[in-house]
Amino acid sequence: MGFPVILTPQSLEDLGGIVRYIALDSPERARVFGNLLIDQALSLGAFPEMGRVVPELNDPEVREIPHGSYRIVYEVFRNPTGIFVLRFWNAARGVPEIAKG
Repeated sequence: MGFPVILTPQSLEDLGGIVRYIALDSPERARVFGNLLIDQALSLGAFPEMGRVVPELNDPEVREIPHGSYRIVYEVFRNPTGIFVLRFWNAARGVPEIAKG
């Protein structure tokens, strides 16, 4: 049994912005890409340590996995166990603001 994965309000806001932007060109592509980001985030439940430590924070509990030019930033909690997805961030926008749980 894996860790539960929770998408924070900020990550959902990020995701909505990404999907809306892509939908300006292609609603279908936006839907598919949004689902890919969600699937990638949910996969963290099985392998919470698969991402690298976010270099801007250097905190072993705050990690990220890349998906193309996007960063999926998440925090791992051990007691109780859970993964909070903090941001879906386009790397072209610079360094994300990360509010830890």
